Amino acid sequence: MKFYLLLSLLTAISAMSVANAAETAGTFTPPVAKKAPKITDIHGRKLSDPYAWLRNRESDEVMKYLKAENLYTKEIMKDTEDLQKKLFEEMKSRIKETDLSVPEKMDNYLYYSRTEEGKQYRIHCRRAIEQGAPEEIIFDENKYAEGKPYFAVGALKISPDHNVLAYSIDTTGAEKFELSFINLVTGTTYPEKIASTTYGVQWAEDNKTVFYTLMDETGRANLIRKHVLRTEISQDKDVYEEKDGQFWAGISKSRDKKYLMLYASSSTSSEVRLLEADKPDGEFRIFRGREKNIEYSLIHHEGYFYIITNENAINFKVMRTEESKPGTENWQEFIGARDNVLIDDFDEFADYLVISERENGLQKIRYYNARTGEFKYIPFDEAVYSVTVDANPEYATSLLRYSYTSLTTPESVFDFDMTTGKSELKKQTEVIGTFNQKNYKSERIMATAADGTSIPVSLVYRKDMHSKAPAFTYLTAYGSYGSSYDPYFSSIRLSLLDRGFVYAIAHIRGGQEMGRPWYDNGKLLKKKNTFTDFIACAEHLIAEGFTSKEHLIINGGSAGGLLMGAVVNMKPDLFKIVVADVPFVDVINTMLDPTLPLVREEYEEWGNPENLEYFEYMLSYSPYDNIKAQNYPHMLVTGGLNDPRVSYWEPAKFVAKLRTLKTDKNLLLLKTNLDAGHAGASGRYDYIKEIAFEYAFIYKLLNIKF
Repeated sequence: MKFYLLLSLLTAISAMSVANAAETAGTFTPPVAKKAPKITDIHGRKLSDPYAWLRNRESDEVMKYLKAENLYTKEIMKDTEDLQKKLFEEMKSRIKETDLSVPEKMDNYLYYSRTEEGKQYRIHCRRAIEQGAPEEIIFDENKYAEGKPYFAVGALKISPDHNVLAYSIDTTGAEKFELSFINLVTGTTYPEKIASTTYGVQWAEDNKTVFYTLMDETGRANLIRKHVLRTEISQDKDVYEEKDGQFWAGISKSRDKKYLMLYASSSTSSEVRLLEADKPDGEFRIFRGREKNIEYSLIHHEGYFYIITNENAINFKVMRTEESKPGTENWQEFIGARDNVLIDDFDEFADYLVISERENGLQKIRYYNARTGEFKYIPFDEAVYSVTVDANPEYATSLLRYSYTSLTTPESVFDFDMTTGKSELKKQTEVIGTFNQKNYKSERIMATAADGTSIPVSLVYRKDMHSKAPAFTYLTAYGSYGSSYDPYFSSIRLSLLDRGFVYAIAHIRGGQEMGRPWYDNGKLLKKKNTFTDFIACAEHLIAEGFTSKEHLIINGGSAGGLLMGAVVNMKPDLFKIVVADVPFVDVINTMLDPTLPLVREEYEEWGNPENLEYFEYMLSYSPYDNIKAQNYPHMLVTGGLNDPRVSYWEPAKFVAKLRTLKTDKNLLLLKTNLDAGHAGASGRYDYIKEIAFEYAFIYKLLNIKF
């Protein structure tokens, strides 16, 4: 009853908050971007882009505009500065600031990381297994981040003899890393530094040869090179160059350390090359050549290759062949294809194989005893959860480490003994303060899409604050690239739940929650299913009494930001507030420019607009191109100046065009991080401040007081 009265009061004053917000916005004049139309002739049409000039990041005029938008946002949000500080302190107070990860055994060492109160970044450490061995700090991120507005680690790779650390760092957010090496015995940093590497770094077993990945001018990982420690970078040799612009390259190592595996992959095809890891000067050889629409990956286990492939198996199957007989004519089925089970991943141990699966939207871990031939599942109790197999660097062990979380369960690390079938909880992330898991409830409901498909929605809320009255609801989704949005716990999210919010995840098509067909039916010429699915989920939450249009807040980032832009054009009256983080909203103009990062690689995701059919379909939903004169909800749009995935000008152009066409007086803010890229602020405290800002934007408009 208390919560019902609170909601009634909030609903009553919500209308006043809208008026107040509009009045506040009227006090300050939003920036007006000039129009300088650029005309693109394509398929007999002339596309006019009035804000194409914002692409010139070297222009003083562009920077002046972005800073003006930031200043406008700051002025509008000035009355929330105390609220932002309170939210930040509240969120920070739930985190155990000085903490330790669960150590991972690698040969004769235990590796772990820790955090210290007041420090933004992790400290990576190890300790020899013998009793009483001292801690060694092998890499302190805080030291390397000092004085830099942005800092991220790309790779931390220990040499097989544990004597040298290969590390790469990015200080701009552009995801271009500099690769360096530290001798952990002497503490010496080697003189060679390799610029513009990507995430991929792999050691050969000789302890001196390192394979690394470089990118082309569009940011595509396309070149594998080989470096020998203490030699000039100019002597590095090209190992492999991927010339097809739709493919990217990477390198890994089998868990038994026998093979280096060089991957060339697109969204729909793949190819693997192999080299014995102790023979780094040898030649990589193709395991199976690429074929259109056939994906595969490999593991090596006790004289066999196991091949995970979608050939005649939309949800993938596992084939097996003797190491000496890699030809497809020798492949034998090990795990057959199943209509309702997607094979997500495959891991190998000396006596066991571990298969990560999805069945009817739920993740499962299945393990196989190579000595007895038995398959078994690890049991999980909750109706809505996420579980992932951890790195597990030890090969000769029966212990499988996995991480488990749910909307009500903090991240928990378990060691599961595949011999005894027993799990041991090694650590559960501590939530400081009054958090009690029993106070919250999670559930999964089903919405019905326009074509009759059932769409899962995961929910969490406080039991004592749940009633039949519509509640403020924060609905989020992603829905692209086959990336599943699995439910997870967030102590930051408690700042919503403890104020009566319902938090909801829409598992829309375009992800892979319900198997590979779920992805295929939300891409290319079926992309609009992603948007109509989300709208159906929002309408279902309203119809079931969880929320109302005046209580509904939606959020999505990157391709999830495309989702925000699309649904807000289609159904602007369905949502109260929209937060679009680094949104991919300028679909046509971006996909027409293959010099931009990711474009050629993503023709298999969105289509190539040089093809008339794809062009017309993309144009029909591209958020930037479909802005029209209508009322829009309150919107906060963010960008990153150095973002290599969604260029900063996409959100900037989107907001500039919205300002000229929207017919309402609702708030529209653009906030561009001038020091970061796609992921936003890198430090753990700075990240919390960004979330506090977004929550403050929501609370300001809902007039929620502390």
